[in-house]
Amino acid sequence: MELFLFVVFSLITLVSAAAVVWHPHPVKSALFLIVTFFAMGGLYLLMQAEFIALMQVLVYAGAVMVLFLFVIMLLNLKPRGEDRSAFRKRLRWAAPLILVFLGAALTAVTSPLAQLGPSAGQGVGWVESQGGNVRAVGRALFTHAFLPFEVTSVVLLVAVVGVIVLAKKERR
Repeated sequence: MELFLFVVFSLITLVSAAAVVWHPHPVKSALFLIVTFFAMGGLYLLMQAEFIALMQVLVYAGAVMVLFLFVIMLLNLKPRGEDRSAFRKRLRWAAPLILVFLGAALTAVTSPLAQLGPSAGQGVGWVESQGGNVRAVGRALFTHAFLPFEVTSVVLLVAVVGVIVLAKKERR
């Protein structure tokens, strides 16, 4: 059953992520991104990372996507009106890049540096010794990843301010 759910959530994630990139309408692309975030939350649940799954759905599918939709509507983006030949031309360039990125991802996943979970001593017993998922994530976030976490928040703030400035200039 777990393998079946993994395959279903993975397929939903891959198909909706591809729809985000290739759909011509920006609002529908954002809605496909919400589907992607929910499917990724399901994958996190299968990995017994309940806290990460909850944060994925609440923060990304909730707050960040509301922000994205607000920005899309503020900029008043129109659907791309391109023909099939332009799409095929882009696909010719994108297909080799996608294969390179998939190869790099496969290499990263199979490398010895990517060994996490029970094989690295971070199984259920390790999580319980940390006080549960929330405490383990909090400890890792605020000790090892504090600077990237704060830099990400500043970058998101700068992006929001930039979009508002661009939208104000257009209206004048």
